[in-house]
Amino acid sequence: MDKIPMTRAGNDALNNELKTLKSVERPAVIKAIAEAREHGDLSENAEYHAAREKQSFIEGRVKELEGILGLAQVIDPTTLSGTVKFGATLTLVDEDTDEEKIYQIVGEPEADIEAGKLNIKSPLARAMIGKEEGDSVEVRTPGGEKAYEILKIDFI
Repeated sequence: MDKIPMTRAGNDALNNELKTLKSVERPAVIKAIAEAREHGDLSENAEYHAAREKQSFIEGRVKELEGILGLAQVIDPTTLSGTVKFGATLTLVDEDTDEEKIYQIVGEPEADIEAGKLNIKSPLARAMIGKEEGDSVEVRTPGGEKAYEILKIDFI
């Protein structure tokens, strides 16, 4: 399988989530299942079924996180420089609206567009890879063609 690139912060966040699921969430749901069993008939026990459903979700997420972390390739952006690549923090200006935006190019598991974390596989990130400060990039988005100028590239 292919390695999954991610930043140190993204890797730490996933490790913390995994640790919380295993040490806090899992024991709490096991306790909730035990308490629900004490109430008797399980076939009509909504608390029991809800706890089992939550347990199933937790176990699925634990497996998913373990799989991602097992394939993680942690990349430290501070060791990089030059053109746009994974880990770069970009200051862009929309050439139509003059609106400035700041994005960091990150791996798929840590991507969150609302937080300015841009998935490396997104059309915008793919169009930016290899470009330099001052370059203009046209991107086909679901909302139509967009043009951005790269004002600044940081590796922080």
